[in-house]
Amino acid sequence: MIFSKLKPFSGTFDPNIPEEGPSAPPPGWLDDVHGYGGHSGGPDDNPLYPPPPAYNPQPELDRNTLVPDIRVPTISEDEAREALLTFVNSKWTYSAKPARNLTFKDLRPSTVFRYRLETYTETRTSAWQYEPYNGQAVDGPQYGVPPAPWDVPVVLPQRFTDTVEKIRVPHTSFIKTCHKCSGCGRTRCVACFGRGMKRCTFCHGHGSSRNKRCTSCHGRGRKRCISCHGHGFKTCGLCHGSQNLLHFILLTVTWKNNVEGFIPDRQPDFPDEKFEKVKGAPLFIDENVLVYPLQGFPDQEICDISKKMITEHFNRHTSTSRILQQRQTIELVPLTHAHYAYKGKNYSFFVYGTEKKVFTSKYPTACSIQ
Repeated sequence: MIFSKLKPFSGTFDPNIPEEGPSAPPPGWLDDVHGYGGHSGGPDDNPLYPPPPAYNPQPELDRNTLVPDIRVPTISEDEAREALLTFVNSKWTYSAKPARNLTFKDLRPSTVFRYRLETYTETRTSAWQYEPYNGQAVDGPQYGVPPAPWDVPVVLPQRFTDTVEKIRVPHTSFIKTCHKCSGCGRTRCVACFGRGMKRCTFCHGHGSSRNKRCTSCHGRGRKRCISCHGHGFKTCGLCHGSQNLLHFILLTVTWKNNVEGFIPDRQPDFPDEKFEKVKGAPLFIDENVLVYPLQGFPDQEICDISKKMITEHFNRHTSTSRILQQRQTIELVPLTHAHYAYKGKNYSFFVYGTEKKVFTSKYPTACSIQ
């Protein structure tokens, strides 16, 4: 391929300098690469490649996942009072006096299980990319057959961490004339239509205003175009004046931890969303390439949701991604409903999570600024 040299700046209109072409290559501009079909060359062109069948595991049958016995955690009155005092001290409108002087009537611990399923997947997409060609090495098809999307080697990141890696696919590079400037290295300025001068906006091109010489254009009626500095053209924004582009396929590998959780809704006076911000005590952890539905757990709703989520994750992710690992966990999230009396009236609050957070819908006294 022969590359022409740039013409020197003339500062006058040059009909040989083309108008700006499209930023994306036109249809048919790029070569077809075996194994990377579906590319049109557009900016949003990013086809997804489902993994070959051999890349995804198949679930095995007749395997039981048993869960150990459960002990419901409890807290003492001193712990409940301390948790409430911490909560009250974080609310500047609340008084600590009721928390210090209340009388406990009952502490009712509850068994709250949080089930979580994590499916760690790998997804591969690709898109044509380009960069100005300035003599760098060109790894084209003459050096070998480009590997298929799922045959490009990658280094696996730490499991269950979201990571994105972009890899230039070997043997897919080639040089083409820049489609935006047609190989000229510069494009006609659209602000002044290649003339280098623009009509003065103060005098509207007359050179004078109210019978006085225009001080903005000094009576000329035109001013130098600030967009192209009076040249009438600009360096091509794609090839940066190099006249040619190096095209290649960029593979995007996305590792994502798809997490889904569930907590049975059995506490009508306690908002379930509070559980999302606290930790629980690990009760059960099962990790494998594919995990299996829980069996024998005392809470049947947890067993049912385990089966439902595992089936849904398998059907959802194997069609577009490769499942690398799964992990299902059960946490026992502490929840205690504390009932107490203060000045002859009954109140209550909840202590939840291993952090002993507090939720209450009503507190004996609360100061307010009128």
